[in-house]
Amino acid sequence: MTEKTIGPKTLQEWKSLYPLLHRLMSTQEVFWANPAYGRMQENMHRLPLGMADLINAEKRWERFAPYISRVFPETEKSQGRVESPLVGIPQMKEWMEERFQRQVPGKLLLKCDGHLPVSGSVKARGGIYEVLKHAEDLALDHGMLTEADDYAILDGERFKNFFSQFSLAVGSTGNLGLSIGIIGSQLGFQVTVHMSADARQWKKDLLRSKGVHVMEYQADYSKAVQEGRKQCQKDPRCYFIDDENSQDLFLGYAVAASRLKHQLAELNIGVDGHHPLFVYLPCGVGGGPGGITFGLKLLFKDHVHCFFAEPTHSPCMLIGVMTGLHNQVSVTDFGIDNITAADGLAVGRPSGFVGKTLEKLISGVYTVGDDHLYLLLRTLADTEKIYLEPSALAGMPGPFRLFQERAGQEYLEKNSLLPEMENATHIVWATGGSMVPPAVMAEYYQKGYSKHAQNPSS
Repeated sequence: MTEKTIGPKTLQEWKSLYPLLHRLMSTQEVFWANPAYGRMQENMHRLPLGMADLINAEKRWERFAPYISRVFPETEKSQGRVESPLVGIPQMKEWMEERFQRQVPGKLLLKCDGHLPVSGSVKARGGIYEVLKHAEDLALDHGMLTEADDYAILDGERFKNFFSQFSLAVGSTGNLGLSIGIIGSQLGFQVTVHMSADARQWKKDLLRSKGVHVMEYQADYSKAVQEGRKQCQKDPRCYFIDDENSQDLFLGYAVAASRLKHQLAELNIGVDGHHPLFVYLPCGVGGGPGGITFGLKLLFKDHVHCFFAEPTHSPCMLIGVMTGLHNQVSVTDFGIDNITAADGLAVGRPSGFVGKTLEKLISGVYTVGDDHLYLLLRTLADTEKIYLEPSALAGMPGPFRLFQERAGQEYLEKNSLLPEMENATHIVWATGGSMVPPAVMAEYYQKGYSKHAQNPSS
């Protein structure tokens, strides 16, 4: 019988080369420090984008602020900025330290992108940005708009009628579809969201209530993306939003770094050689955490360390970066089922664009089991009165796993960080939750009391 091959090697050869695959394939929680991690200065020439691109993205957000403020009144206080709070979670930190039997020196903060206005998830950054950019390009190309105009004029029948001639399509596990659907339908576009089997019913219902066409599939995220692409290939007026490869989505997420820099300054928190910053980002296909990491590395260089968090059943970015196969490999190639309660992270094949761009800038990747996510969800609600969806809790164990796992300790030692850890700031990036219906959130919360959740694998 011929042994299974994955890319250029047999399965046994991959397992011999990367022993961590044994634990990954048995869906255990793991922590992987990236051996290829390098200094920002040495990798700048590899990056397809730079500071000028980030600045242009910031300016575009500012141009659209009057429009966003007008059509989404919840953004009036932030003057049309789609932004979230950065808050301390001291009681959660205390609980985590007790559970992990590990003190984490430094500050622990939560970036509350689960409470972003408009669509209630981190996807609001990239998804809304790309739709706005496409709308701007169309309006500029047709002589309906100049960059000097007050973009509030977009909230009018003339523009809605114009945009209704065009369509948008996207493949999504849920949150990106919400962002595209909400802003796209508000502008007047015809929007179709192709949703994978793991997408929550309430997200489909919400989209349909906005006039969005929802296509459902009994397959995973990759199938939804494939069908979205097919739709747009048949229609020259259809624009496909590609979560796997889009530089515009990537830049929309990256602007979060500039916003975070201001928030840290307001809290009198510095980031430098003696005050390192650690950021823990839930990861699905990789666009959101990749864009945020890119922005943070541009601004803070080697003083920021970004770790991605994935479900134990969907560790696509970890496998893609570790093997160097990127989007040429799926978790199912290694016998992992890609079935997880963390629906926003249920992705079997990572973004090749993100993996190849950041393969030497991601500090590491760790995995979290579903039962653990539910326990963390319930505990954050109890300790801090903050409610998130399961996938948004993936970042929470990061600081504790960094100190608990040998690979984490070796990363700190290798990068001469141990002497500075008392001055460190740890930011857990919460990615979704505020739009979850109360009854569904109650179900999530109750699962945090299950027998398995009390003693998840670790």
